[in-house]
Amino acid sequence: MRPPRLGDRGQGWVALQLALLVAIGVVGVLTRGGWPSSQRTPAAVVGVVLLVVGGLGAVLAVTGLGSALTALPAPLEGQRLRTSGIYAVVRHPIYGALILLALGVALLSSPWTLVPTVALAAVLDLKRRVEEDFLASAYADYADYRRAVRKALLPYVW
Repeated sequence: MRPPRLGDRGQGWVALQLALLVAIGVVGVLTRGGWPSSQRTPAAVVGVVLLVVGGLGAVLAVTGLGSALTALPAPLEGQRLRTSGIYAVVRHPIYGALILLALGVALLSSPWTLVPTVALAAVLDLKRRVEEDFLASAYADYADYRRAVRKALLPYVW
């Protein structure tokens, strides 16, 4: 069963994504320092690593898309399917980068921030499925690309 499009170009998914990103920021600020003292330093170290890796992934993904960049699941008309660079390893690296960034924020703030982070991961996975339907309709070679690049969100993981 496919998720609904939530708008002719998937606008509702962008609204959900933005609401959850705001929620992560708000919860992170309001609950800052919420990890038990014995876990704060390890959580902070891993959190910073996730922020760096997520930031790098986001930069590679955004620059790889270039003029095809859009927050909507529906691709922009007149663009070609991007299959090189980071897109040769993972199909939706921006979504994966957002998940890593949100996890980094959660580890730097509190366990409570994991709640909207998990919700964001679920929304991005559903949005990815909607986007893949749009991409399959727009690009005849998308099915081949999807078979070749098995991971959707995070290289070697998901």
